[in-house]
Amino acid sequence: MRLLDTSSAREPGLDLMRAIAILWVMLWHMRLALRPGIWSGPGNYGWMGVDLFFVLSGYLIGSQLLRPYTRGRLPSIGGFYMRRAFRVLPAYLTVLLFYFAIPGFREAPGLSPAWQFLTFTENFRIDYLNDQAFSHVWSLCVEEHFYLVLPLLILLLMSRPSFGKALGVILGILCFGIAIRAYIYLHHVAIFPRDDYDFALAYVEKIYYPTHTRLDGLLVGVTLATIKTFRPLWWQSVISHGYLLLISGLALCACAMWLFSDRLSFSGSVMGFPVLAIGLGLLIASSIAPSSPLSKVRGFSLLAALAYSTYLTHKEVIHFVYHHLPRLVEARGWVALIAYFAFSFLAAFVLYMAIERPFLRMRERISSRTGKPAQLAATG
Repeated sequence: MRLLDTSSAREPGLDLMRAIAILWVMLWHMRLALRPGIWSGPGNYGWMGVDLFFVLSGYLIGSQLLRPYTRGRLPSIGGFYMRRAFRVLPAYLTVLLFYFAIPGFREAPGLSPAWQFLTFTENFRIDYLNDQAFSHVWSLCVEEHFYLVLPLLILLLMSRPSFGKALGVILGILCFGIAIRAYIYLHHVAIFPRDDYDFALAYVEKIYYPTHTRLDGLLVGVTLATIKTFRPLWWQSVISHGYLLLISGLALCACAMWLFSDRLSFSGSVMGFPVLAIGLGLLIASSIAPSSPLSKVRGFSLLAALAYSTYLTHKEVIHFVYHHLPRLVEARGWVALIAYFAFSFLAAFVLYMAIERPFLRMRERISSRTGKPAQLAATG
């Protein structure tokens, strides 16, 4: 049985990138529940998996919106919003209902008001000191703001397209991110003593979560999609060097990890995010390049399909296993690691089959009636 009817259209390399992203994020959230081991190094940088999701989203959504222009058509904005709603909302609202209806489901006792989750403003208004439950939804808020604005920005830019205008927007957004993080760090974060909890709290709430400080990954992804769509010769030249892309991407990611060796540092906060995004963008390009080993890896389509449901539920499952199945995880070793992953993917599979997949199929049927293919595998 194929989970997605259009699975043949999937890019194996992109499935690998999705799988790495969700596994990396899970290691980050379970690192404190495990004793130090071989996963400690990757786990300490597991928050970077979210940035990998951002670059992937920018590339896939950007490609979807720009592709109609190569056929002399405008993208259907209404159709795009409909596809996003069917993709995101059913599973999200189901999990949100569990959070409010069953307090024991939460990984932390404090929970923000429902309206912040329903309006996707949690990443701007979170009180992280008191309301940490479902806090990982901040990244979904960033994605939703991206889905809302990008189609309108593309329509505006493509009304009178030019290379210079596109380059100006890309560099402008990149410089804006660097400048706004520097300003916020100096005026809203560094006002607290470096070893004070308020310093870390301000970093999370003012730099790490807000949409306007986390545009780097999405920008790099959309830039890749723009080059692929409107400069195909450039794109073919780029992806003809799969190994070079892989090595360069790994080198830049290593540089970003060095910048983030002190995660709350000024240099990491200001320059670490764009360096990381560019490095991840090169890895994604490598995962598509026929000559790269990343594009030849198979077997991750199921994990990639479950990535969204896993992201929504894994923190709650880790909390449940830790508190209700102590014999499985009390040693905090390999058995605990396997238990956390196994139960997380089981819960994600149930959510996918019960909620996510039926709505994706419904989306396909609606799209087929309106003549707008849903393109499940290519765009999510």
